[in-house]
Amino acid sequence: MTLWYNYKSDDPGEADEIRAHVRVPADSPWFDGHFPDAPLLPGVAQLAMAHDMLVGILKEHRPVKQVSRVRFKRMIRPEQPLSLRIKPSGDGSDYGFRIICDEGVVCSGRIQLGEKGTA
Repeated sequence: MTLWYNYKSDDPGEADEIRAHVRVPADSPWFDGHFPDAPLLPGVAQLAMAHDMLVGILKEHRPVKQVSRVRFKRMIRPEQPLSLRIKPSGDGSDYGFRIICDEGVVCSGRIQLGEKGTA
């Protein structure tokens, strides 16, 4: 899978938490028009990063069934170093995620995945 951001796996952290270092390059199309003089990474792109990481971990494409408890607390600027953390819970279709920068949590929430091959 070709990604629109730079991704590097991290140490596992807690036994049940997956971590990665992420950096979105300044030339990413996500920054186009959002906003020209002060580029920010849109929330939908942040959710896409969490879903991409899950697809990579599971090694199968599973669609997003539901997103809940999402909180956007800080802005993401081009080239900003981030840590993406995902924690499975329950039956293997529900995951908590956090995107963290040096200043603290940027975004957090839950993603529930659908079955493989469903839309």
